[in-house]
Amino acid sequence: MSITPRAFARALGLEKIGGGADESETIEVPEISRPGLQFAGYFDIFANERPQLIGLAEMGYLNSLDEETAEQRLSRFFTYPIPCVIIARGMPCPPALLRHAAEADVPVYATREQTSEWAAKAMLYLSEAFAPRQTRHGVLMDVYGQGVLITGESGIGKSECALELLNHGHQLVADDVVDICRLGRELFGEAPEMVRDLMELRGVGIVDIKKIFGIGSVEHRKRIDLVIEIDPWSADKEYDRLGTMDRTVSILDVSVPLLEIPVRPGRSLATIVEIAARSWSLRAEGYNAAEELDRRLRERYANPTEGKGES
Repeated sequence: MSITPRAFARALGLEKIGGGADESETIEVPEISRPGLQFAGYFDIFANERPQLIGLAEMGYLNSLDEETAEQRLSRFFTYPIPCVIIARGMPCPPALLRHAAEADVPVYATREQTSEWAAKAMLYLSEAFAPRQTRHGVLMDVYGQGVLITGESGIGKSECALELLNHGHQLVADDVVDICRLGRELFGEAPEMVRDLMELRGVGIVDIKKIFGIGSVEHRKRIDLVIEIDPWSADKEYDRLGTMDRTVSILDVSVPLLEIPVRPGRSLATIVEIAARSWSLRAEGYNAAEELDRRLRERYANPTEGKGES
């Protein structure tokens, strides 16, 4: 994965003020660097593969150097393969820096934003751009604030379940195709732009959820908290009846809680999904109904006469 300086500059609203070509070196790491130590002459450790951000401190120090020293530092600085240089706060760029950048074919950009504010925005952009990604078949819903990824074989009723959840006031994130990315140890899902806000219903066709249910019925991105797998009912298969089997599924090397829900006529699947979302929300707060039942049973057997009248 790599990003050209041109694409990086376009995404972050940078203005090119000089230097070399926009695609001489690509950005291949989701980090930025501030080259204060290099301007001070320390090059033993230099993250030159990152975009180099010059803020008020770096520029103040560079301008304080005498001309000969500044030339030496900049000359050595630009011997490294640097993808690009960004000048923050709308500060004037020293002519010597522009000259060395042009000779080294390194593009120089400018932003009027504060250094720390722009750095935070750049880090967020790079983190998302370099995030591991995966596409999965399913429906992603926001149910009571929980991101619920509903999976199952084609035609089992995932979209119909999502439609009923929409009728209950919940939000659709993606139908049929879910693009998933990992940021840190969290997973986020969204719909591909081409099919965003759309849903396919067999016998009806493609419907625009935002047009039908309103703008509040859709959400463009949601963290995935729970995976619910819809499974055809089988009398020969054993299902978890008490909620004591903590199952997970690995997505992009992140373990996500998994519930398997059997489907048969007469079951209100949307209601079960709502209850599952509420239950996992309570678990996140430290309450587990199965553990509560176990506690009551242990108390009961520890005090077998409790609740009985005297003879």
